[in-house]
Amino acid sequence: MKAYIKYISYYLPEFSLTNEKIHQEFPEWNIEKISSKTGIDERHISADDEFSSDMAIKAAEKLFNEHQIDRKTIDFILFCTQSPDYFLPTTACILQNELKLNTSCGALDFNLGCSGFVYGLSLAKGLIAGNMAKNVLLITSETYSKFINPKDKSNKTIFGDAAAATLISASDGLFEIGDFIFGTDGSGAENLIVKNGGMRHSNIKNEDVVDEYGNVRNDNNLYMNGAEIFNFTSESVPKLIASILAKIDKNIENIDLFIFHQANKYMLNHLRKKIGISEDKFYISMKNFGNTVSSTIPIALYNAIKNGKTNNSKNILLSGFGVGYSWASCNLIK
Repeated sequence: MKAYIKYISYYLPEFSLTNEKIHQEFPEWNIEKISSKTGIDERHISADDEFSSDMAIKAAEKLFNEHQIDRKTIDFILFCTQSPDYFLPTTACILQNELKLNTSCGALDFNLGCSGFVYGLSLAKGLIAGNMAKNVLLITSETYSKFINPKDKSNKTIFGDAAAATLISASDGLFEIGDFIFGTDGSGAENLIVKNGGMRHSNIKNEDVVDEYGNVRNDNNLYMNGAEIFNFTSESVPKLIASILAKIDKNIENIDLFIFHQANKYMLNHLRKKIGISEDKFYISMKNFGNTVSSTIPIALYNAIKNGKTNNSKNILLSGFGVGYSWASCNLIK
């Protein structure tokens, strides 16, 4: 049984952290430098009392309202987040109740970051192919800003909060979901990590440390080894693209549009050039959002559709990669 992406909507928190505001806080951090290196002018930050489930609900309600979706037709929720409301219960169960979905609806959380949307598509396709669901609501929602130390100007410039809601259906839709390639290398886990908060480091006292660039953080905060993450993506993503192209028996010229995880402009342009993708086939949409982790790809796909980039695109390639290390790619067929 085939599975299709039918609709996408997304939600952004109200507060906008612009490059100007970052410059005011860190005068040595030049506005033009931030923009040119990251490709980001602003990122949206969740309110103190706004959490992943709150944003997920707003994204889902937007999806239902914009596309007149009968919520009674949803028979499974997949919720991707690394900043859940609680250790337990499962946030997807809370969403079922808050969205007033049928109690016959399945609900599942999964903890993945930058590859999460592509993994979510694979789970949704599997549920539909196995005749376990006909309409799957895939929600990605992340509040990484709550992990970032206020004095960590590096991570502050990159990450934004957002939620995206996608309806995957057994009936015809915008794009048929094709084949997948996955990858994992847990040896890089400590290069992008929030060390404290789980069972292993639940009561660890910590002290602020200042790195060579003046960024302040402690083990309660997000730590990212930018150099190692760059090396990982530079090595793994070209192989990922080669693998998915081989699996679907296509070459780069056969693909009409590439949408990668929107990490930052510098990294994306490096990957594009290394893989040999022409600029007109490579979609970047992060200027007003920042790196929203698992929501970058659905937000970019939404805007590619809105801006007409998919009008003549018969073959689209999605690729997510990052924290874990985890990576995944799939093709969409129009």
